[in-house]
Amino acid sequence: MSGRALQSPVALVTDAGRGSAVAIIRSLGRAGWSVIAADSEPRSLGSHSRHAAQEFVYPSPTSASSAFLEAILDKVARSRVDLVLPVTDPVILPLSAARDRFPASCHLAMPGAEQLQVFLDKHQTLALAEKLGIPAPRSRVVSVRDGVRSIDGFGWPVVLKPRSSRVFRNHESIDSFEVSYARDAEELAHRLRALVGDVDVLVQEYCPGVGYGVGVLMHEGRPLAAFQHRRLHEVPVTGGPSALRESVPLDPALYDYSVRLLGAVRWTGLAMVEFKVGPAGPRLMEVNGRVWGSLPLAVLSGVDFPRALAELYRSGPPGPEVEPQRTYRTGVRARNLALDLIWIASVLRGQRGASYLPHPSRWEALAGFGALFDPRISADTFAVDDPGPWFAELPMILQRLTKKFGRLG
Repeated sequence: MSGRALQSPVALVTDAGRGSAVAIIRSLGRAGWSVIAADSEPRSLGSHSRHAAQEFVYPSPTSASSAFLEAILDKVARSRVDLVLPVTDPVILPLSAARDRFPASCHLAMPGAEQLQVFLDKHQTLALAEKLGIPAPRSRVVSVRDGVRSIDGFGWPVVLKPRSSRVFRNHESIDSFEVSYARDAEELAHRLRALVGDVDVLVQEYCPGVGYGVGVLMHEGRPLAAFQHRRLHEVPVTGGPSALRESVPLDPALYDYSVRLLGAVRWTGLAMVEFKVGPAGPRLMEVNGRVWGSLPLAVLSGVDFPRALAELYRSGPPGPEVEPQRTYRTGVRARNLALDLIWIASVLRGQRGASYLPHPSRWEALAGFGALFDPRISADTFAVDDPGPWFAELPMILQRLTKKFGRLG
């Protein structure tokens, strides 16, 4: 047997400063992989994990996409990387465009470009949902060059979503766009004028309710594992990445919608399908065709998505007789500590970005502050047998809070 065959397989995990990447590094390290913690910043949280065999710093994929790509290709060749696990869209976009430049021996843990595009483009996502009979908010595409079209029947407020949250410009840089809200036609026009760059926008009816995410691992449209969480705190409070969440039983309807959406494009890899569940029932919000931020909660609850994903690319899918994993511990809570502290501080300070939308009360923020000391709620970056990332995160959190809210006193 060759020396190469005896070596541990090598995985490169991008965006190692994120809690989701730390969870991947730990899972693969425990499974016997030699893991490279890669990020655009030195001394990322993932590089402090005892499961990281080495650290790799690459140029910013957002502002220097070409240099980022060349650095990754060089690292893959020099370290004989078997698997690249991209975590965020700014990394995925340039890697996807250059997939044919990677050696056959190196797998990219993401779907093909056509499948990705369906869910990177929210208009295409909603068109597919309509075709499949999956409920979603009423939406219309508005071009910032065309101005405001009629949105009669939507009611107010409305949600403004960029058709694509990330736009890859000339294979060199990536522009980002965020969700906003408008209470009337005047504010809608103002929001559209304020958009930077030429990007189409989805004007969407506002759907109140509780946010749920269904995370799945698929192989060519077949589900291999699934997990569901409920969002408890989001940043910003009007809707955004989850700061605190809880594992809940897999809802049959939401699971069915998720599998049908991803199955329609023969999806391979990880994805998280987001829903709002309110008085009118569930509504599809979007599909994140990548690693999602609350991934550590899934692993903590017993669904080791990173290990299953790596084994899928290394050994192939399980046989058709193997049922997808759909059971796990429920009632488990985990937080992104930095975001949860921002949520608590924002609510206590009475920051209300869109005052006409529902906001949590200061009493809820005080309860959230008390829950910081609940030992049953885990932080994304914490592990008893691997505390390095958590200790490295603490000074970063303090610096971030000081920058956002200013020095007290």
